[in-house]
Amino acid sequence: MSVAVARPPASWAEPVRLLGARTWALSRVELQKVRSDQTELITRMAQPVLWLLVFGTIFNRVRAIPTGDLSYLEYLTPGILAQSALFISIFLGIQIIWDRDAGILTKVMVTPTPRAAIVLAKAFAAGVRGLAPVVVLVPVALLLGVSITVNPLELIGAAVALMLGAGFFACLSMAIAGVAQTRDRLMGIGQLMTMPLFFASNALYPIELMPGWLQVISRVNPLTYLVDALRGLLVGAPADLGLDFAVLVVAAVVGIMGAASLLGRLVR
Repeated sequence: MSVAVARPPASWAEPVRLLGARTWALSRVELQKVRSDQTELITRMAQPVLWLLVFGTIFNRVRAIPTGDLSYLEYLTPGILAQSALFISIFLGIQIIWDRDAGILTKVMVTPTPRAAIVLAKAFAAGVRGLAPVVVLVPVALLLGVSITVNPLELIGAAVALMLGAGFFACLSMAIAGVAQTRDRLMGIGQLMTMPLFFASNALYPIELMPGWLQVISRVNPLTYLVDALRGLLVGAPADLGLDFAVLVVAAVVGIMGAASLLGRLVR
């Protein structure tokens, strides 16, 4: 009589290795998409420059908004960078709906690929897209007299903050896509959320100038902490970087978990 030998339990590291390998493979695919669609990146670069040249220069002359030791242009530049990350990422869910409609998402999800790997790859691509406006906006800001740090560690920290913020908003968009199901609904919800997220942050003006109820919203808005981190790293404004990065990391993790849990609704 043969005796069945119990299969040894899988190593705890195996799911982590699989997640890392699949995330890296899908991230390479997403980066190829970014590289092949340079027109999108160029158009995304134009909007923040216009904000800085028009809105920034006008309010810098008016001096109606108190910004402490910073000029208004110095105060605004990190806010515009954060705004670009928000605007680029909040509609990323449309891409995953396109993948669903083309049958690509279904093919990926029937493989052993963890759903979190799909979300992580999309979030990583959103982070790369979020860095694109820096290439144009920072030189323009320097020409306008904005003093931006040249410390490599601070610049790397700002890039990490931007990628975390863009990744969170991309995950938020993918979670909405799982609920909305269609591109039209996602566009409507995204447009409804974008401006409140932007104006209920410290991107354009200090939180202290807001009415009390809006200050409460601003303090739970991840965009506020992204702006605060960028302002502290790039222009030397007072900032609680520990709290800023803690909020951004927690928001990104929660966003990944939420988007991954709702991803299956797209292929039912």
